[in-house]
Amino acid sequence: MALPGELWAELTMEKRIFCSVLLFSWAVYLWEAFLARRQRKVYRTTTHVPWELGQIMDSETFEKSRLYQLDKSTFSFWSGLYSELEGTMILLCGGIPFLWNVSGQISGRAGFEPEYEIAQSLVFLLLATLFSAVTGLPWSLYNTFVIEEKHGFNQQTLGFFFKDAIKKFIVTQCILLPVTALLLYIIKIGGDYFFIYAWLFTLVVSLVLVTIYADYIAPLFDKFIPLPEGELKQAIEMMAKSIDFPLTKVYVVEGSKRSSHSNAYFYGFFKNKRIVLFDTLLEDYCALNKEHSEGEDGEDDDTKSKVKNKKQGCKNEEVLAVLGHELGHWKLGHTIKNIVISQVLSFCLTVLSRRFEFQADAFAKELGKAKDLYSALIKLNKDNLGFPVSDWIFSMWHYSHPPLLERLQALKDAKQD
Repeated sequence: MALPGELWAELTMEKRIFCSVLLFSWAVYLWEAFLARRQRKVYRTTTHVPWELGQIMDSETFEKSRLYQLDKSTFSFWSGLYSELEGTMILLCGGIPFLWNVSGQISGRAGFEPEYEIAQSLVFLLLATLFSAVTGLPWSLYNTFVIEEKHGFNQQTLGFFFKDAIKKFIVTQCILLPVTALLLYIIKIGGDYFFIYAWLFTLVVSLVLVTIYADYIAPLFDKFIPLPEGELKQAIEMMAKSIDFPLTKVYVVEGSKRSSHSNAYFYGFFKNKRIVLFDTLLEDYCALNKEHSEGEDGEDDDTKSKVKNKKQGCKNEEVLAVLGHELGHWKLGHTIKNIVISQVLSFCLTVLSRRFEFQADAFAKELGKAKDLYSALIKLNKDNLGFPVSDWIFSMWHYSHPPLLERLQALKDAKQD
């Protein structure tokens, strides 16, 4: 009987590479599955509110978040297993060479000869992403209309979901295909240093997409409304001015049309910065949202009727504290550092991101927002059913934001002061 080492030595170089790719893919999957299993054990066994959170989280909210995260983790296990098996079967059954040949036939019928490999590559990419979208559709439907619906987050109708999915696919192709064509052309003419030119090109594309996303891409999917004049807008402008943040506009995005999860972010380069607040983040925004929605044409009635009452949200002072944290990322240069580090290793980015979150919290603390940020983090965790207890290895590997307890502890001293 041949030993494993002897069998490996008998393989051709192509088969060695093939087996190595397959083994590496499964090794990564099994590692991720091991970490997820540890975290699911935390969800199953932690059934009571930790004493550190006894004064700020009630048992009902804790149980809701525990069950929500447990459902998400279980779903992630099965969808991840399917994805790994699908990828393995595609490799073993020659799915990639088959799709490449089909792409060549299609591009040939369109008048492109075999030497036009860029055209064939684009057809291949289009078919591959279409296959991925179709096979992933059942999982996306289950996640949206079973898990998110069960736990009160989904706000979409089936019609809205499919229109949104089709629109996303079309927009993605409009960006992906031209960028890929240019990248392949650069590789083709780049000579010995093609990898340097390709890296610079992808870096430029990343910066351009970051710049144009909120102005030209995001509005294709969600409605952005300028934050009306009032106490909140004035306070935001004053805080931005106090740290020399070049704020030009503040928007509210109607994220409640698809989900009741909340968020806030800023974007833009140089002297043209904008802030975006999700309507689900603002406690007092329900009446305003209704005011802007009345009398609008072209919106699907089913979508409107699906929107439920907004969740708790944050008071103006807490919104300012959250923005103080986000502006801390800008003031401390975290955005540019993240872009640079992302060209290295994702794990390093996760570790660095956690450090950045503590620094941004500390910046908000220096703005005098420690107390409001403390309460805002608790409210956001409650509104989004975040589970405050994590397995330490799972947290270290996956969480770009530190767990709630760690952030609250870091803020606690300043809050008491």
